Amino acid sequence: MYLIAGLGNPGKQYEHTRHNIGFDTVDVLVEEHQVPQSGVRCKGMYGKGMIAGEKVILLKPLTYMNLSGESVRGIADYFKIDPESQLIVIYDDIDLEPGQIRIRKKGSAGGHNGIKDIIAKLGTQNFIRIKIGVGAKPRGWDLADHVLSRFSKEERELIDMAVSRAATAVEKILTDGVDAAMNEYNRKQVIEEE
Repeated sequence: MYLIAGLGNPGKQYEHTRHNIGFDTVDVLVEEHQVPQSGVRCKGMYGKGMIAGEKVILLKPLTYMNLSGESVRGIADYFKIDPESQLIVIYDDIDLEPGQIRIRKKGSAGGHNGIKDIIAKLGTQNFIRIKIGVGAKPRGWDLADHVLSRFSKEERELIDMAVSRAATAVEKILTDGVDAAMNEYNRKQVIEEE
């Protein structure tokens, strides 16, 4: 069984902001694979279902981004998930251009507070993550203002494609393993001009 956690902030005011790209990806997975919602447990909204023949738990922590680890750790413990082999975390990355995705097997938080909290609560940084580029903050902007902002129309098209690619990357990890997924998805995505 795999735990797939998409990070974000609960509440209408945060919907479809840069910081909520993990929530958006989980929503796509829920829809595409008809994963029924199971309710709220360990401060997270979750559902259990099947993706690519594997049992999965899809999780949206409701703790706000900076405390994501509380929910992820709680659900992992409850369902006896080994974070180092059965956890996939999906989140925003300001170091990647909008539309790019990167899969990693492990690593530091890279300044991302949600990941920092997950690493602290799990006691390991060895878990699979899918990072979705949301673009660097404009000069003079506060980082919090940037990650809580919404995308321009042009960016939104790239983001919708990236969210869709992140969802198919999850399937690839489940069927062929993380190395195969990294080989396929970590190449720079060439955005085709219309």
